[in-house]
Amino acid sequence: MWRPSKIPARPLSQEVAQRIRDMIRKGLVRKGDRIIEKQFCQSLGISRTPLREALRILSSEGLIDLVPNKGAYVAQPSMREIRELFEVMSILEGTCARVVAEKMTQSELEKIEKLHERLEKHYEERNHEKYLKVNQRYHVLLQEMTGNQVLNDVVNGLRDKILLYRYRQLYQRDRFRASMNEHRALMQALRARDPSAAERVMKRHLMNQCEALRALYDGEGDSKD
Repeated sequence: MWRPSKIPARPLSQEVAQRIRDMIRKGLVRKGDRIIEKQFCQSLGISRTPLREALRILSSEGLIDLVPNKGAYVAQPSMREIRELFEVMSILEGTCARVVAEKMTQSELEKIEKLHERLEKHYEERNHEKYLKVNQRYHVLLQEMTGNQVLNDVVNGLRDKILLYRYRQLYQRDRFRASMNEHRALMQALRARDPSAAERVMKRHLMNQCEALRALYDGEGDSKD
């Protein structure tokens, strides 16, 4: 009788990659900083092999620059590169919202409603961290509800790249309030089962995030294209 094999544990290199993503997101390491292997290995309690594998993963995501004979550095993407990323993601997530509005069941709508209620709660508490975590689950849920595995895989490939920037933009002035209002508009479109409105609101939501980042980059004197 055939028996399913056990699901393998997550490779250490992926855990290390996630740890470094979090450090970048929280500003513990900043753009242009060099990743000094000895220090990272000691602080994380790992050998150099999983660290180097993690750095290759992050390099493929555009978060780390691997410079021959010099080492690994936190990437410094231009505003143009970030804008292009958001433009692509807005189209993909807009498609997700449109498909979900067309085909979701009542029980699926209720799942979305529950996450929206949590967003409202964390917004009222002004808890950015919890809001961002639920927001990610919200976007992933819509993506999965499309039932389109190809679309799901493509969006997943971009999500880690864009998450860092979604984190930074939420702390810009008035952006938290604007984000919540955009989610309210999206829920209104989903409740009305209006595919065109859902797609339009989601695309605008992503591009508004991008504009908030432009203001941040301009303030840092780093808006080069």
